[in-house]
Amino acid sequence: MTDKDQKMQEIYLDNAATTRVLPSTAAYVADIMCNSYGNPSSLHHKGFEAEQLIKTATRNIADSLKVAEDTIVFTSGGTESNNMALLCGAEARKRRGNHIITTRIEHASVYQPILRLEELGYRVTFLPVDNNGIVHPNTLREALTDDTILVSIMAVNNEIGAVEPISELADIVHKHNPDTLFHTDAIQAYGKIPIFPKRMGIDLMSVSGHKLHAPKGTGFLYVREKLALHPLIYGGGQQKDRRSGTENVPGIAGLGFAVKEWFAHADEYRSRMYSLKERFVSAMSEVSGATVNGVFSEETGSLHENIWKTAPHIVSVSFQGVRSEVLLHTLEEKGIYVSSGSACSSNHPAISGTLKAIGVKENLLDSTLRFSFSEETTEEEIEATAGVLKEVVPVLSRYRRS
Repeated sequence: MTDKDQKMQEIYLDNAATTRVLPSTAAYVADIMCNSYGNPSSLHHKGFEAEQLIKTATRNIADSLKVAEDTIVFTSGGTESNNMALLCGAEARKRRGNHIITTRIEHASVYQPILRLEELGYRVTFLPVDNNGIVHPNTLREALTDDTILVSIMAVNNEIGAVEPISELADIVHKHNPDTLFHTDAIQAYGKIPIFPKRMGIDLMSVSGHKLHAPKGTGFLYVREKLALHPLIYGGGQQKDRRSGTENVPGIAGLGFAVKEWFAHADEYRSRMYSLKERFVSAMSEVSGATVNGVFSEETGSLHENIWKTAPHIVSVSFQGVRSEVLLHTLEEKGIYVSSGSACSSNHPAISGTLKAIGVKENLLDSTLRFSFSEETTEEEIEATAGVLKEVVPVLSRYRRS
């Protein structure tokens, strides 16, 4: 079998973990590595050339968010962006209080820095969510206190695709206290749902490049205009003293290139992925013992209306009587690649806090897979995956643990 034949047989449904760098982006990055290799801090022409590449990327990203260019700070990815927002944000407001609010369904790159802040003496409130993973605004309103300095609530949950009412939540925070910082982890939201931080009242917003066909090791933090933060990384004072270190010019340029490519077709891509999601969720009703998590119940409207209330690219499904690891590898043997949860937690096996938080039954907690799409996913791949699941799940469930 040739590499091409093998590629044709692969069905990649793990795009929430990472996306394929598009050939056009890869070629652009490779050219920069070989030809525009100057240090952007250098005063000669090669340095100027590299600096212009960064400026172009900054402009592309700022345009996609409708914000000023100087609000973008490039980082090594979503984890650093989240750490910078939380650790530096808390430090910026430490004289005004020590209370931080977040949720029970945050990614580890938010949850772990907040636990560290708790160790340092900050008081933390973890908000509950409903069965669809949504934070109720009144819950946040009741949790706010006079010494609340930072609120961090993700825009889209990385495991079940829940879309939080970020604008409403940010408005509640700032009406309570304009000086309280509102941060959102938009790593699964950027490009997938409309998100405009200035318009929505977001002070800090984290984004990762490799979720949107950009190279791994790229990302940025949006920092509201006139918001002063001490840096997380000290050194040569790059990026206006906000993040030291020689900029990753090929990575940043690739990120900006991928962003421009994506947002030229974002509405089309979004609609396509919602259509795929609706088709896949419908197909799951024909799989024995399958339950879709985080999609609003039929009582709240049609399946189509409910799908559009979630992120377009993520579907979480629990399969009664089948361990997620067993099913994952069964699908892998057939060339179908999915995830058992957050890829960033794969080296630390544990029951998902998100699944617990939304009330998934205990016997389904380790029987759940995440299927995630991109604009490259096809209807044929969705149908083929659903067909395999209909075939293998009943067989595997016969061997479930007692």
